[in-house]
Amino acid sequence: MGKLDNRVAVITGGSRGIGKGIGLAFAKEGADIVFSYVKNEAAAMETVKEIEALGVRAMAIKADVSKEEDVIRMRDKVKEEFGSINILVNNAGTIGLEINVVDMETEEWDRVLGTDLKGIFLTSKYFIPLIKKDPVGKIINISSELSKKGREGYAHYCAAKGGVNAFTMCLALELAPDILVNIIAPGPIETDMILADMEPEWIEKEKDIPLRRLGTVEEIGATAVLLASDEGNFFCGQFVSPNGGAVFF
Repeated sequence: MGKLDNRVAVITGGSRGIGKGIGLAFAKEGADIVFSYVKNEAAAMETVKEIEALGVRAMAIKADVSKEEDVIRMRDKVKEEFGSINILVNNAGTIGLEINVVDMETEEWDRVLGTDLKGIFLTSKYFIPLIKKDPVGKIINISSELSKKGREGYAHYCAAKGGVNAFTMCLALELAPDILVNIIAPGPIETDMILADMEPEWIEKEKDIPLRRLGTVEEIGATAVLLASDEGNFFCGQFVSPNGGAVFF
């Protein structure tokens, strides 16, 4: 018996990285998985195959969570195929360009806030009515340790994730006890995007934390399973940060 047998999870931004890791972790525990992606259809289809190989259903939907019409279309497809869901993971996001506030274009600010904060509002707004309350429904919003400590050159990203934190607490108060809403705020995590896009010197700098390594997507997946399963039924409005000691809360 899996911890998530007979449950349906919707994960935004689930074709790669942390979103994919959470999807695979949920699938191993018996959940059917629906995830969104924006551009890389080949990666999305490969993720579908990996999830289905675990003996559950999988569906990939192309959708930009910053666009209301895309979120509504995704909601309608999920409702048509599954009727209801049990778990919503708001993972889709972008870190944005590294640039100081004075030089940042308004379009760049809007782009990052649109995906990282507005996207969570939209998916929550349209998917909450689909979430079953028996067993208790779950929403997990992906934030970041940087939402607490900040980082120069990333004011747009940090502001968006700080907004995610505040939004989560409000939503937790609105929906409890029928739907439990919590945050996972990862520290430096080893994803394919980081390994491909970042310089080795930057990666080594990120390892300068007490545990002397980057975290893995499997470790974030395990945290998500805890919150999504019945073992997480006393978590409400919590900021859970697997970060290797990068920052203490």
